[in-house]
Amino acid sequence: MPFSDQKSQFRASKSYLYFSKVNQKFPSSGYVIRWMFICSILGICVGSVSAFFLVSLQWATEVRESHLWLIALLPVAGFSIGLLYHYFGKEVEGGNNLLIDTIHNPKDWIPFKMAPFVLIGTITTHIFGGSAGREGTALQMSGAIGEQLSRIFKFNPEDRKVLLIAAVSAGFGSVFGTPLAGAIFGMEVFLIGRLRYDAIFPAFLSAILASMVTDAWQVSHTHYHIDFIPKITAVNILFSILAGLFFGIVSAFFSKTIHITGKLFKTHIAYPPLRPLVGGIIVAIGVWTLGTTKYIGLGIPTILESFEQSLPAYDFLLKIVFTIITLAAGFKGGEVTPLFFIGATLGNALSYFIPLPIGLLAGMGFVAVFAGATNTPLACIFMAIELFGAECGVYVAIACVVSYLFSGNTSIYNAQVIGEPKNSRFSQNEGKKISEL
Repeated sequence: MPFSDQKSQFRASKSYLYFSKVNQKFPSSGYVIRWMFICSILGICVGSVSAFFLVSLQWATEVRESHLWLIALLPVAGFSIGLLYHYFGKEVEGGNNLLIDTIHNPKDWIPFKMAPFVLIGTITTHIFGGSAGREGTALQMSGAIGEQLSRIFKFNPEDRKVLLIAAVSAGFGSVFGTPLAGAIFGMEVFLIGRLRYDAIFPAFLSAILASMVTDAWQVSHTHYHIDFIPKITAVNILFSILAGLFFGIVSAFFSKTIHITGKLFKTHIAYPPLRPLVGGIIVAIGVWTLGTTKYIGLGIPTILESFEQSLPAYDFLLKIVFTIITLAAGFKGGEVTPLFFIGATLGNALSYFIPLPIGLLAGMGFVAVFAGATNTPLACIFMAIELFGAECGVYVAIACVVSYLFSGNTSIYNAQVIGEPKNSRFSQNEGKKISEL
């Protein structure tokens, strides 16, 4: 063997021994390097897709508000969405519940078509005046991207679960501009009462990178502000608990009612494409009757107003009605931004008899109703801190935890599994799906 080849072989063996020693001394080094590479790809893809989605959503909202006659075509738009999913997208119709099911039991691969289908369905819903959000779309697009990476890298079932959690974290964190909340949400949402800590590094890294990429595309997020946060006192804590109780009851009502309404549509309308057609007729008539577009779309202007001035006490109820009909009928989008609207306006309404500042109650409701409806109190606490600042932390933490407890065994995601019951008296529910209770 030539001397130069011997020298190269010696260097290679020396390098191998060096990295072996490093790996023995720092056993997580290989894990970190591996997931840094994978999460970088995931973050770039998800962050870019979220940026495109947010820009498209803004465009859809502007088009609708500039051409209000489009709302009359909502039934036709609904029928089109129904046809698309009925004939070409049955395997991805489960949406977020399909993602959660796959995290628990990764058998069949989630088709990539989930991403374009839900994007088309959501933009169509918003252009023509449905009341829906954006989180469902972001999570489904991210999950579809994560699944394709799992295929490319030939992941085993356990790594595939972790990558899906990271994808959900990236989607949530980038679409709302809250990477810390996104990471916690990804680990918290699929198993009630427990966090999967083997996904903590991929979840946080993916959420942070995806959020940075979305920002790099110069896509802005909505900014909220709480003007005044009072001193923490025993009385104010009691008022926060009382508010949290209302938030929990309303979140449970929303979760139960949307599932009941969905079953009614399925029971009485056998042909799936006709369900969003009928739902579109009801929503369009409702908008025409009320003479306002306040309760359709994302409702961001009303959410911002709820932090600053008193609003009609019935705003949250009307948003519940419009959102439930829209989503239960089969339109696409998400429940979370409508839940922000419902929570913020409910908090605003509670200011009529709970002596806390309007802005603080709106902020508490913004995250607490969401916490109760998704069983993710920790993610919602982090979200409040990222959106409103750390000063409100104690108040929102109380509201989120109390809402989580009082929402009971309900959720907008029927596929959620109870990892640890909210009350030890209901330990028999451990390991069961929400849909089984």
